[in-house]
Amino acid sequence: MGDPNFPAPVLPSDPPPPSAPEPVIATEQVITQDERTMAVLAHALQVVGWFIAPLVILIAKRDSRFVAFHALQALLLQVLYVLLWMIFFVVWVATMFGTIARAGSGSPPNVTPEIMLVFPLIWLGGMVFWVLVILAAVLYSIKAGRGEWAEYPLLGKLAKRMLNL
Repeated sequence: MGDPNFPAPVLPSDPPPPSAPEPVIATEQVITQDERTMAVLAHALQVVGWFIAPLVILIAKRDSRFVAFHALQALLLQVLYVLLWMIFFVVWVATMFGTIARAGSGSPPNVTPEIMLVFPLIWLGGMVFWVLVILAAVLYSIKAGRGEWAEYPLLGKLAKRMLNL
């Protein structure tokens, strides 16, 4: 037996003494419940708040990469929707002024069947796109609530590039 005042010598064949566990380094960002809630709101509120709700959330929570990513996607979707309606409006106004100009020149207004079909089809397309916006808002709200980095088709990649993710 050895002297209690002197520790036993460490031999090369002895296993090393147990040490404190090494810290685990997280490879992904931890997403808090508050961040998930704000991301859900960015998607869900675009249905009633259009581009304003995602913009406010993007500005308010710019420091959170998760919230900024989801809010920017919703904002880009709303900007795309507004641009499509603006293009429709410009075409509509140009057609109306063209019809008025022809009527003012003395010739009868030329309302062709194509024009009568184009406007309802554009309106129907706008309504279909609005339904798709609602479906995307619901689907991506659920995904954001789960903490997923779900991307909108095409717009998700653009949002990642804009945020340098």
